[in-house]
Amino acid sequence: MFAHIINRLTPVQVLVGGFALVIIIGSIILSLPIATASGEFNSYVDALFTAASATTTTGLIVVDTGTFYSLFGQIVILALFQLGGLGYMVFIVLIVTGLRQRASLKTKLLFKEAMAGARLGEAASYARMVIIFTFIFEAIGSVLLYFVFRNDFPTTRAIYHAIFHSVSAFCTAGFSTFTTNFQAYQNNPLAHLVLIFCILGGVGFFVLYDGYQYLIRKVKGLRGSISLHSKLVLIAIAITLLISIVLTYLSQLGIGFSPNQNLLVSIFQPVSALTGTGFSTIDLNEMSLLAVFILILLMYIGPGPGSTAGGIKITSFGLILLSVVNLLLGRSDLNIFKKRLPKRSIEKAYAIAVCALLLLIIDIMILSLTESAPFLKIVFEVTSAFATAGLSLGITFSLSTVAKVVLSITMLIGRVGPLAIGLSLVGFPKPVTYRYSEEDVLVG
Repeated sequence: MFAHIINRLTPVQVLVGGFALVIIIGSIILSLPIATASGEFNSYVDALFTAASATTTTGLIVVDTGTFYSLFGQIVILALFQLGGLGYMVFIVLIVTGLRQRASLKTKLLFKEAMAGARLGEAASYARMVIIFTFIFEAIGSVLLYFVFRNDFPTTRAIYHAIFHSVSAFCTAGFSTFTTNFQAYQNNPLAHLVLIFCILGGVGFFVLYDGYQYLIRKVKGLRGSISLHSKLVLIAIAITLLISIVLTYLSQLGIGFSPNQNLLVSIFQPVSALTGTGFSTIDLNEMSLLAVFILILLMYIGPGPGSTAGGIKITSFGLILLSVVNLLLGRSDLNIFKKRLPKRSIEKAYAIAVCALLLLIIDIMILSLTESAPFLKIVFEVTSAFATAGLSLGITFSLSTVAKVVLSITMLIGRVGPLAIGLSLVGFPKPVTYRYSEEDVLVG
């Protein structure tokens, strides 16, 4: 019966349902007394919000992670954002191959939907590389963060905090066991360097895999270059961050930050917003209005496809900008690095951007009715939830039940993708075998 139902669903529907199931299981566990420091039952809505935030690697919290949840509860949250960051399909593929079973076409299609860039015939090898990349970077981050924490905590606690925050950073989860996040380390260059190093979790596993294969070819003396996708992601992220950092730094001159502090903040917070890492080294309310607006834009854009963060993705943003320039120049084809991009990809980029914008508008309208917070803070909170960024201007703790449920759904949509959610509602596509006569309309 269950297998029959699964077979009638599209890969996207199964993917969305799988994330929803993980969230529900996590919410039940986090609502139990064993998960709280007080030993009492947790509000189910709060547990649901936390599970959704962890599984979607968002980082928004309605209760303080380090003090409200027990060690068991914190480990459950850690497991949820590790599972959500890697994508549960990675584990399914590895289990299937570990049992020496051949992955079905349905499983391969699911994996391809879950991990952008994965080739249909390379599910097992791609899944293994995702696991290897993840644990290598998380291990390096844990070691470096231990040297940040070792003077403030006993050895075992320093190790625990280092592992928790390294996994949280690479999975762009933004969860912290510290009440004030990383504000206590706002003048610590090593802490900034380690967390910015975890930007690699935001470029997407395909780019890491592509870069790894490129290095292997170079070592073997073979010719070849990285893919067009990887080039676009790396260049677009670099340009976007450079512009954002300069504008943020200039906008905060003379508002109370020392030059060194302003430089660290201006580098760290845009990186945290774009990659969805979600850590903050200052109270974001202290930033200039322009800087806050820049963070909103960066969260809306998001990093590379196949990463653990949300947003419309840097490639969609890049394609939209390039297509506009192309239109203004009167060119019909969009060419990048001597390659012509298919119109389908450009149409998909516009569709994702519009769907995301409509979702944000609906959420903002709902929260404007249910919450008493200033409009800018509502916009920031909603965008952070969609982008699974986890940054906040301080209104998450006071959200109403309606807002918590709405943002929980928004975090799921942001993690899976607005277009994927739309496709899951439509079901199997019904191809049209006819075309109507053409007639133009006036635009602009």
